[in-house]
Amino acid sequence: MFEIGEYIVYGVKGVCRIEDITHIDISGADKDRLYYVLAPVGDGSGRIYAPTDNQKITMRKVISREEADQLIEDMPKIEQLWVPDDRQREAKYKEAMNTCDYRAWVSIVKTLYIRKQERTAQGKKITALDERYMRTAENELYSELSLTLGIPKDEMEQYIRERLTQ
Repeated sequence: MFEIGEYIVYGVKGVCRIEDITHIDISGADKDRLYYVLAPVGDGSGRIYAPTDNQKITMRKVISREEADQLIEDMPKIEQLWVPDDRQREAKYKEAMNTCDYRAWVSIVKTLYIRKQERTAQGKKITALDERYMRTAENELYSELSLTLGIPKDEMEQYIRERLTQ
């Protein structure tokens, strides 16, 4: 179980701070069940009530500084998530996003960055699907790394580029 004040990654909602662990008095909710009260980082007014025993949605601790440094170092070695068929590609991206695995997010970003370069070279634009998943994967990855490394999210891409060219 997580503790009040901890930061976790909660499914596709991203990085959240645990504000409370309590029973909730909401119609239809099991009054004997404990819930995390989560505050999504970057959404000052939003609250999520997640059962502490939830098995359906992935919850994990935020990456540590050592893990973040290692992830950035390993980025060139992380495989792309290439799927040639458009329909299968979306299913794979969705599945990878739902794992809450930061290495899967890197895989999606790498794949779509290369795909975007290839399409641009052919005089084509990136597809809406690719754009959506690239933004989502970058947002999840950069939000988590930003919190852990203490670097503003909008500077994260540049920070990673600089680290990889050293």
